Amino acid sequence: MKTSVVRPMLVLVAALGVGSAADAAGSAAAGGAQFRARCGICHKAAPEANSIGPTLYGVFGRKAGTAPGYHYSDAMVSAGTVWDEASLDAFLKSPNAAVPGTKMSFAGMADAGQRADLVAFLRTLGEGQP
Repeated sequence: MKTSVVRPMLVLVAALGVGSAADAAGSAAAGGAQFRARCGICHKAAPEANSIGPTLYGVFGRKAGTAPGYHYSDAMVSAGTVWDEASLDAFLKSPNAAVPGTKMSFAGMADAGQRADLVAFLRTLGEGQP
């Protein structure tokens, strides 16, 4: 193949390719929109701002059922889960399958891309905070 043909093909492959690791992990900006549309009714993103659901500020690295001042189900308290990408993805996909007996009334998110975006946003909320 001529160099003049190969170079434009490489540019096209790079433009259509996998993208950065951040893209593969989800878009925090798109996840913020998901949060406002789906989660913000029951959850807040500020410290010590429990609502119908617990605050999601600092959810990354936090043990399930431990946000101060929120009354969790026994199932969530005893789950033993520490929230990370995998556990949040599984919970967002199907809360009742991930933590049977949770009082979370959300049916789940089928779209893996939307879950990845939401998880990327949650990661920005004060990781590891109590």
